Amino acid sequence: MTIRTSETVRSLPAVPVAGGVGVTLSARDPLLDAMAFSRGRFAVEAAGTPPLYIPSWAEVSRVIEDCR
Repeated sequence: MTIRTSETVRSLPAVPVAGGVGVTLSARDPLLDAMAFSRGRFAVEAAGTPPLYIPSWAEVSRVIEDCR
């Protein structure tokens, strides 16, 4: 899986989960901040699926902060 933000591009090892794939990140991983503060949106890409373009709205930041 690849995550693309306005400042960062990072590939992560994805594992199959019910209904798709998942990754595990530390609650303090800088990638989460890059997703929360990306200008406009960030992309989630996985082989064999179309990319998801997710707006970096306040809800993303709230979820990240709740996990910390």
